Amino acid sequence: MSPIFIIMGIGLLIPILFCILYNEAHIYYRSFYIPSLLSFVLGTIFYLFKDDDFNLDLTNSMLIVGLSWIVVSLIGGLPFMIGLKKNFINAFFESVSGFTTTGITVFQSLDTMSHSILFWRSLIQWFGGLGILTFFLFITFRSESDLWQLFTAESHKIDTTRPVPNIFRSIKILWLIYGFFTILEFIILIVLQLSPFDALLHSLTTLSTGGFSNYDASIAHYAHTGHPYYIIIEYVIIFFMLAGGINFLIHFKVFKGNVKELFHNFEMKYFWGIITAVLILIMTAKIFDHSLYISNFEAVFRKSLFQVVSIMTTTGYATEALTSSFFPALARQLFLFLMLIGGCVGSTSGGIKVIRFAILNKLFGREIKKLYLPNRAIMPLKIEKKLIPKDEIYKISALFFIWLIIVLIGGLITALFSDLDALQSISGMFSAMSNIGPFYFSVEKMASLPTIVKLSYIIGMLAGRLEILPIFIIFTKKAWK
Repeated sequence: MSPIFIIMGIGLLIPILFCILYNEAHIYYRSFYIPSLLSFVLGTIFYLFKDDDFNLDLTNSMLIVGLSWIVVSLIGGLPFMIGLKKNFINAFFESVSGFTTTGITVFQSLDTMSHSILFWRSLIQWFGGLGILTFFLFITFRSESDLWQLFTAESHKIDTTRPVPNIFRSIKILWLIYGFFTILEFIILIVLQLSPFDALLHSLTTLSTGGFSNYDASIAHYAHTGHPYYIIIEYVIIFFMLAGGINFLIHFKVFKGNVKELFHNFEMKYFWGIITAVLILIMTAKIFDHSLYISNFEAVFRKSLFQVVSIMTTTGYATEALTSSFFPALARQLFLFLMLIGGCVGSTSGGIKVIRFAILNKLFGREIKKLYLPNRAIMPLKIEKKLIPKDEIYKISALFFIWLIIVLIGGLITALFSDLDALQSISGMFSAMSNIGPFYFSVEKMASLPTIVKLSYIIGMLAGRLEILPIFIIFTKKAWK
């Protein structure tokens, strides 16, 4: 964990450039150099006690991953405590929401907030997009085997295929693709006459599918203020949200010339199919409630597509509030379904992932077939001619089960300790576990929720981002032994 503290110390110095650039008050300088100094001190102390002969296995890798995300989030929340005078729970909540790329915020009046603080909120989402630990280890890794153990613990996926056999080169390729898309979006938004600061922040939080904006109205700000290119801006952000929600291994194959993978891959077929089906249902619902006409077809299509993609990729940007009358009841129920599924495996999105949903769907189909086929029939579960091991099916079923249980518990806690109704209560925990951001009540209400509810959301955000196991293993006594 020593290099994690050192890199955090360096990262905390970057926002000071914005303090200088925008001539901010001295308190904002302190917001970053004090936590930075603390990180360097802790990193040095941890380094003095490190064991060069320590060998990683999956259990202690998960312990390191879980603890690292918690400690990094604690340090990342200090600028909010010092610069914005936020209490501990709100600062920690915002930091966890940032690093896990959830995007739930308890902060208001973003439009007038310090530039350095706003940049820090966006930067931690960008760090968290592909995994903070793999980023730090990419810079300061010890060995190939150690890197693979920690990469597996932080982002344990059903498909462990890599761009290349060497894990260090694989992670390098993933971060290069991630950086390329971030820079490309930044350039395009600059061309569309966004300020460099706006373009930078939204580029950092789009590819990471984080959704933190520097405006209370999110992306709707540009439409509200009459920006001349707001329509194009929304379509550009839709494109890059999709880029963040797609498996980065698919991006690698596309860059290598295999474009058909973008549409013929098993998971991608489900990904495009779900987006298309939900979009058609919402547009149909708009016809039934007499709010869709030829004259407003493009606007309704764009706003619906934007929100479907934003939620499917768990980015959380908005051009219309989920609670607005624009979205009929059917759309709000479909949004919960999209929150549950999330983006593709190997992407920066949250949720249970499209591939797991697809496997559970095929598993159910197999059970139907078993009812009318002979008992001796052998029906292995395959994806693209690859056999899915039974252990992987058991793991998916277990994770899906505990995911629903955590959402239920969080929803019950919210309902018990607040005056939110049933749908509002469950939507908050849905948002936290899926690392999505939007929910069916106001930001003001979220900020006013009691500490116990916010703590349950914090656990949900961390469990959702790390796919549950690394967080649960921290509370497992035998794992420590």
